[in-house]
Amino acid sequence: MYETLVRDTDQPVPQPPVGSGGVHVTGLGKRFGDLWALRNFSITVTPGTVLGLLGHNGAGKTTAIRILTTLSQPTEGRATVAGFDVVRDAATVRQHIGVASQQATVDGLMSARLNLQTIGRLYGMPRREARERGDALLEQLDLTSFADGLVRTYSGGMRRRLDLAASLMNRPAVLFLDEPTTGLDPLSRSSLWDMLRDLVSEGTTVILTTQYLEEADQLADDIVVLDHGETVAHGTPQDLKSRIGEQRLDVHISDITQLVAAQQTLLPYADSEPIIDEAECVITVPIKPGTRIVDVVRTLDDAGIDAIDVARREATLDDVFVALTHKTQTERPNNASPQEQS
Repeated sequence: MYETLVRDTDQPVPQPPVGSGGVHVTGLGKRFGDLWALRNFSITVTPGTVLGLLGHNGAGKTTAIRILTTLSQPTEGRATVAGFDVVRDAATVRQHIGVASQQATVDGLMSARLNLQTIGRLYGMPRREARERGDALLEQLDLTSFADGLVRTYSGGMRRRLDLAASLMNRPAVLFLDEPTTGLDPLSRSSLWDMLRDLVSEGTTVILTTQYLEEADQLADDIVVLDHGETVAHGTPQDLKSRIGEQRLDVHISDITQLVAAQQTLLPYADSEPIIDEAECVITVPIKPGTRIVDVVRTLDDAGIDAIDVARREATLDDVFVALTHKTQTERPNNASPQEQS
């Protein structure tokens, strides 16, 4: 489980070249047989910033993370992490990164304290430094009271916090977080956000994948949206939201059989195609500037459509995500291999 961390502790850790921190990716691609899981992926993540990597399952996120963390080699392109090439300098890259993946990386048959101390020792820390660093992280992540209990007795949320602590033991220059707050309650999620903001303010670079788009909106300085292995949008959260329009109407219809008719009825008020959510019986309309709710309600009523609720709101990253990916999900074949899971 910790094999990739082991190094000769008598050798000093190579330090990143001056001014070469962060993550730099050019034309990265990964092919499985005839299928491309990732293609033409290029990003620059400057030190002390957060990149949000978004996309449906199979979009290419996990493939990108696996390459950048040296777990997979690219078919084409080049990437450096903390100033080191992910292929040529893979062992050195691993010494400068932290990874909290969706799969637990800690040993359930050991205590949290012993897990962290073991990881610290494998990174080459003296015993005392490993113990002090581990104890500080346990306190920071509110795990001190459970530090000596077996990890297999932990709840899912506690294991997620311990995974994060493990990824921070070596004070990484670049931190990769794959769905970091899955299983956390809202209070724990908020505390984790605060902790990540502190790390970034101290210069840590973070690449974050998440299903919680509010999380990306809160934390990310820059966002890349992947779809079928290709970049379909790149910009700040505000840039992406303004690109699809500022205002939305959520129209809740009482009868699911009226959804398509309601969608057509609302077209005169729409800046782009209204999106139907059959599960919630809601139509989301990107509205034209100056649209009045009273006019929308009257139009629906004249068409004989029973609208339970009509609410105006600002665009969110959820809207960006749906607008950019909903068509391609039905129009294009899935380009991901079985190895690309998220």
